[in-house]
Amino acid sequence: MDWIKVLHLLAVLGWMTGIFAVPRAIIFWKREYARLGEFGPTGDLTIRIYRFSLGLGVIAIVTGLWLGWFWGYPIWVWTKLGVVALLAAHYGWTGRLVLRAKRGVFTESDLWLRVFNEISVLGAIAVLIIVVFKPF
Repeated sequence: MDWIKVLHLLAVLGWMTGIFAVPRAIIFWKREYARLGEFGPTGDLTIRIYRFSLGLGVIAIVTGLWLGWFWGYPIWVWTKLGVVALLAAHYGWTGRLVLRAKRGVFTESDLWLRVFNEISVLGAIAVLIIVVFKPF
């Protein structure tokens, strides 16, 4: 069971890298696209980070569900799963932004993308508080 926890934590770390990095990378991609007028290396890197962290997100969710099952799904696990579902929705929205950016469509401002990025940080903090303190 400890190996499942290790795998879960490693996958979560990788997924969080994508969750935190991709919205910020879209800002730089947007600037690069405005400068070059075409798809450049920043876009390629952003897509690669998103794809890599997507696989890790799936592993994190599957191992998290397994751990929740092993522990009998106490209320704190359900609460954590709710926040994780919100983070997954955020990640899906990020994927939509990446697909649009791939077509050269950048409609969100830098400020909007920065705020969007910080929302995920609040979600990650909420998950940490729930897991460490198990308030329910």
